[in-house]
Amino acid sequence: MTPRQPDLDYGLEERTPSGRKRPDGVATTNLVVSAYVGTNADIFPNVLALHVDDGARIADVTYGKGVFWKKIDTGKYDFHPSDIADGTDCRNLPYDNESFDCVVFDPPYMEGFFRNNGAMKAGAGTHNTFRDHYSNGHESPRNGDRKWHAAVVELYEDGGREAHRVLKENGVFVVKCQDEVSANRQNLTHVEIINSYSRTGFFCKDLFVVVRPNKPGMSRVLKQVHARKNHSYFLVFIKIPKGFSGSILNVRQPGSALHPMTAWRSAVAIQVRTYRRLSAAGIFVIGCLNPILRSRIRATSWVQYVMLI
Repeated sequence: MTPRQPDLDYGLEERTPSGRKRPDGVATTNLVVSAYVGTNADIFPNVLALHVDDGARIADVTYGKGVFWKKIDTGKYDFHPSDIADGTDCRNLPYDNESFDCVVFDPPYMEGFFRNNGAMKAGAGTHNTFRDHYSNGHESPRNGDRKWHAAVVELYEDGGREAHRVLKENGVFVVKCQDEVSANRQNLTHVEIINSYSRTGFFCKDLFVVVRPNKPGMSRVLKQVHARKNHSYFLVFIKIPKGFSGSILNVRQPGSALHPMTAWRSAVAIQVRTYRRLSAAGIFVIGCLNPILRSRIRATSWVQYVMLI
């Protein structure tokens, strides 16, 4: 199933009185936007509406108590919820390869979940509600040499690799995360995840910012040195088909027109993949004869050009 896209068409069929082509479409403010003040249950329906078609086969592999789905009719999808509480580890899913259109992933994203002493986990005190929804109280990193924030990132990496396995090509991977301060160090978790998943075989197509509607608090404060996090993210990734790279992949609805710039980039990418198989001398000769690549060649030395492609 092809990931859903906005109902936009790049076709140019109508003309103005002067004969100039007029783009199709209408002016509107009825748009899905990138930042909201609200809860996960408020914003998650917008994520699905924009990126996942009705009837899609969806696996929520960290379902918990279904917080995300409270305002969604799951009957519109082929829905498969699971969680560590029912024995389903998001790092080792019981599903066939390339069997899902969408995977939803919301693991514990606070380093406190990975402390050795269970009484010290983030489930204590003001985080009781959070733990009640997302923890079974026994989370642990897979490898003993990674702890604190590194253990959080490791869980995202392992879960991402497994999601990549079970997703179809062009499948949608929706990931919930939050930046954190750990050991007095600022960690931009969403950036780490995007970079890691780019190596796994995903490209980040979209990002939603969720701002909590109430004010955060702390139980003990001597001196504040970092801004208190009151926002989190929904990241939307696409599984890159074999033979493509995220920089040139064009995901669109069947039959919709290809944007001219995307067509140009795709043409260049096809030729670059061919040129990779040629010698440096062959690249020099063909590049001189190819108008599509001339400007790129002139902008750098031949040694840099060969390295670039």
